[in-house]
Amino acid sequence: MPDTCHRHDVLILGSGAAGLSLALRLPDTLSVAVVSKRELREGSTLYAQGGISAVLDAGDSIESHVQDTLKAGAGLCDRSVVRHVVERGPDNIRWLLDQGVEFTRDTEHGATGGYHLTREGGHTHRRVIHAADATGRAIATTLEGQVRDRANVTLYEQHIAVDLITARHLPGYDEHRCLGAYILDLGSGRVETFLARFVVLATGGANKVYLYTSNPDVSTGDGIAMAWRAGCRVANMEFMQFHPTCLYHPQARSFLVTEALRGEGARLLLPDGERFMPRFDPRAELAPRDIVARAIDHEMKRLGSECVYLDISHRPSDFVIEHFPTIHARCLELGIDITREPIPVVPAAHYTCGGVMVDRQARTDLPGLYASGETAYTGLHGANRMASNSLLECLVYSEAAAADIVRLTTEVPPPPEVPNWDESRVTEPDEEVVVTHNWDELRRFMWDYVGIVRTNKRLRRAKRRADLLAQEVIEYYSNFRVSNDLIELRNLLEVADLIIQSALRRRESRGLHYTLDHPLKDTSQRAPTILIPDAYQPRSHLE
Repeated sequence: MPDTCHRHDVLILGSGAAGLSLALRLPDTLSVAVVSKRELREGSTLYAQGGISAVLDAGDSIESHVQDTLKAGAGLCDRSVVRHVVERGPDNIRWLLDQGVEFTRDTEHGATGGYHLTREGGHTHRRVIHAADATGRAIATTLEGQVRDRANVTLYEQHIAVDLITARHLPGYDEHRCLGAYILDLGSGRVETFLARFVVLATGGANKVYLYTSNPDVSTGDGIAMAWRAGCRVANMEFMQFHPTCLYHPQARSFLVTEALRGEGARLLLPDGERFMPRFDPRAELAPRDIVARAIDHEMKRLGSECVYLDISHRPSDFVIEHFPTIHARCLELGIDITREPIPVVPAAHYTCGGVMVDRQARTDLPGLYASGETAYTGLHGANRMASNSLLECLVYSEAAAADIVRLTTEVPPPPEVPNWDESRVTEPDEEVVVTHNWDELRRFMWDYVGIVRTNKRLRRAKRRADLLAQEVIEYYSNFRVSNDLIELRNLLEVADLIIQSALRRRESRGLHYTLDHPLKDTSQRAPTILIPDAYQPRSHLE
């Protein structure tokens, strides 16, 4: 079979809100490739229930949204970035409306411009615009429909990136720049060469590194790992957010129960019916996610309970069904009527607050390479992401990346020819059990040792296990043809090491990072945790 090389102006790896919104904001004069590991819409965006935070109500203000975000971020947010993102909120909501996203109309509160706004943890106002309890699905399906109609956009579904192509793949080429990516076609099993003047990482987070997660199977930290190997710095990887309320049921291990339920009055209860959150924080169920998740974790361990319960049955049935139809229907399938009984819930890994360092234009350390969405570290979230700020961040930074790409279009020439992927010295895998066993072991020790509550001893134990598994996978990767599972395991081990390294460096408890060895906040540790790879080359535009 002949080698295949694809050439485009812009290569976008990932097809969630970050990737698709960027593709739609590029002019039709540019050739754009969108690469998706599974079907185009399969990613975290599709499963996002809550909504998008933006100042849309006359009683709200930019300053209030900024202050709420800073408070949730526990002193580690970049204040200027927070203000920049919040100020871009209303315009980006209007952009989504222009694309055809149908948000839920207001029937109760009046002065919200015709759309219903809800409130979630950390917010002091109703500012979360949503499409019932399936906002992500509404956004994903709408943007998918739009991008499929774009003649200048080529879609590559069932493709997974193996590595970024840089000057190290091209002897004699001395320009420090991203030139494209080697990408595995899951249908043919062949690694193909994709070259582009600009490459965008929009591959989502890394929460499949944990045993229990609300994320889909594609959330394996691919973009973060590839960028790290290519010489990009990463930051704040110790801050992995655990969503407090994932449905506890053997048939729905990753079904998220949106925070908007608590925004509309749902209460967290112990198995005996006692409400417990007021004992942990005056904001009770509307405290930021790190506080709620730790409180649930504490009560489950104290009682030896498998779960706690989330109860909204005191609200009128019609209200519950109208506002949370997806959750109501799914729970009913499992024999739980949320209008009459509480929902069993547990915390689960949910969001990667750290990631690849970028500037205001979403540019990474490597020229030609951008990152947007959960893959990126922008400085917005700090030590804890406030609910519904993530989709807003996707839109703002993809808008910025698109504008920067357009600005540079005439300055950046097409990349030169590069060597095709070399499979001449590898064979078919002989023991797939190595991959599946190491995958299971990784996710379990990350959950046990690098989870909601940490200790130095647990972290060092996790580091030893991660190093050993990484050596095994490197040997396997060097000798056998790549597969989807091997690529994802390699990336997850890279990300696990970054999380562990970052957690060991932060000797305090702040936001999502809580360690029994250093239970108090250290006011002198107000900087992000920045990890620098061996291949790093400074770039002057980054602040």
